[in-house]
Amino acid sequence: MTGLLVVTAVPAEAEAIRAGLPAPPAGAAPHAAAPAGTSPAAAGVTVMPAVVSVVSVGVGPAVAGAATARLLALAEAAGRPYRAVVSAGIAGGFVGRAAVGATVLASRSVAADLGAESPTGFIPVDQLGMPAELLGAGTAVPADPGLLAALRAALPAATVGTVLTVSTVTGTAASSAALADRHPDAVAEAMEGYGVAVAAAQAGLPFAELRTVSNPIGPRDRGAWRMREAFAALTASAVALGQAVAGPVQG
Repeated sequence: MTGLLVVTAVPAEAEAIRAGLPAPPAGAAPHAAAPAGTSPAAAGVTVMPAVVSVVSVGVGPAVAGAATARLLALAEAAGRPYRAVVSAGIAGGFVGRAAVGATVLASRSVAADLGAESPTGFIPVDQLGMPAELLGAGTAVPADPGLLAALRAALPAATVGTVLTVSTVTGTAASSAALADRHPDAVAEAMEGYGVAVAAAQAGLPFAELRTVSNPIGPRDRGAWRMREAFAALTASAVALGQAVAGPVQG
């Protein structure tokens, strides 16, 4: 069994995590779950033998879920299945709940905009009469208790709470307020966690989501973004990933 699969949206996030990972042991044989016909390097996979593999797969829940499912299936077919999966990267933080530069651990990953609009407001898809079996893992996937506990132990200053997955990030005061009202326990929003969570759930693997906050959620203001700080926090949090996969997780 191999180690931890860490999935990011973009290469910059993956590079920030790689910068914080320890070097592989001398002479260790690498493992990888690169797409068929490609090398790990060509697939954007950084290989940490029996520890951590980091892959950037693209932006949004659809590509994140599909790519994660493929990577997990390829690893299993090769006889080197992963032990757990983490969705990682930068995120927007809810004002007053997660400050810019903070590290966030998801207690659960929620598909926040999967549903329907109505004259009285947004209706989550699981309240539309949809059979549970058609919702995969449901609209909210909880983090694996053992994996989350290991990450919390390694990152004691991290903020823990719901992380929302959206296909369209908020950019107005009105949309931000509506989202905060619907999800009073949410601390951050991003675009991939739920997709990765569903892929992990379908594969029967423990899942967690780790984010660092680059900007406050609200009216879109690129001048308020602090990408450098968020990437630095992502690098600093990477050591926790190695510690987490070395400890016990619950499947």
